[in-house]
Amino acid sequence: MKNILYISYDGMTDPLGQSQVLPYLVGLSEKGWRVTLISADKPERANVVPLIEGICNKAGIDWHPISYTKKPPVLSTWLDIRKILKLATQLHKEKQFSIVHCRSYISALVGLKLKKKFNLPFLFDMRGFWADERLDGGIWNVENPLFQTVYNFFKKKEKQFLEEAAYTVSLTYKAKDIIVNDILGADLPIEVIPCCADTKHFSEESVDYQEVERLKKRLDLSSGDKLIAYVGSLGTWYLLNEMLVFFKLLTQKYPRYKFLILTLDDPSLVYEKAKFLKIKEDRIIVRSSTRAELPNYMKLIKCSIFFIKSSFSKQASSPTKMGELMSMGVPVIANEGVGDSTEVIKRYKSGLLVDLKEENSMQKTIDQFDKLVSLNKREIRKGAIDFFSLEEGVNKYDSIYKKILDEK
Repeated sequence: MKNILYISYDGMTDPLGQSQVLPYLVGLSEKGWRVTLISADKPERANVVPLIEGICNKAGIDWHPISYTKKPPVLSTWLDIRKILKLATQLHKEKQFSIVHCRSYISALVGLKLKKKFNLPFLFDMRGFWADERLDGGIWNVENPLFQTVYNFFKKKEKQFLEEAAYTVSLTYKAKDIIVNDILGADLPIEVIPCCADTKHFSEESVDYQEVERLKKRLDLSSGDKLIAYVGSLGTWYLLNEMLVFFKLLTQKYPRYKFLILTLDDPSLVYEKAKFLKIKEDRIIVRSSTRAELPNYMKLIKCSIFFIKSSFSKQASSPTKMGELMSMGVPVIANEGVGDSTEVIKRYKSGLLVDLKEENSMQKTIDQFDKLVSLNKREIRKGAIDFFSLEEGVNKYDSIYKKILDEK
């Protein structure tokens, strides 16, 4: 089988790398692809390196992390690109890759150079409208001429990536339509693969019931307490304030609920906002969790909530947490206007939708809350297997690789 180079500017020691890169690569390796992986990993997460090395060694993945550079803005990224390109070039001379799989825009810059230098076909796994995400999220302030220049650069490159790539992968059907109809105005080789969930890991079989009981004690839950949860990071896109407002309204009708927030971010971000909204501190629980522990936590919760800032770029987003929660049979509460989430929830009857632009939408959802928590968990899980299956995602990547090689 042929050698594949996979380039990710997201680190494997980050939760995202562990949920949205490694599981796919392990699956592709099991199908016979020889995978070499380059990623940019943060020095402060060095304690996770042995875990990643173990996963890669077991799967036969040849992992080459570089040290991620954070400052100064723009220049640090450019220096990282040069490091990745140099390493990729060295590795290609040793292994003679057949395909370069580029995760998002930074990696695609390297893929484009490798195509021109070595005639290597590359897969543009775009992961969303990255430049627009930086703009919509306030990460790039285009009133600063530097960031305006960078934004314009990547928007031009975006079209070039789409035109030059042997294949493109989009996270959502909405983004695919935008690419075909608005950005290119023409069809192209493109496949939709959402942020898949490992439905074997996120299942009853992964639950340690003794640990679940221990968690109840550590979380100080009494027999009458119930949990609504949020899972993931709190920065940029996730509307923590609106989620806390929803929780406050919920407890007015259902006072025994507590809000469990599983995040690696600073807990003070949550407690400060909760205090401002006059939510009692003992109703909020903030904890960190490893990927391995998540099924045990999810077994404790009645439902989960995630509100995401709606914008143009978010039409291309597929929330990782959605597939994982549904795979555990957990119903979800989400806001409209984010990727294909609305269609998924309606199709699989897996939760309730809130229109954050409508004043009474939160209260309307709370009025249906009994219906939400009584949804059929098995049917929700079936929906996850149908739409978010990691196995199906791996099969699609496998098929794309074969098509690229056939064209080559």
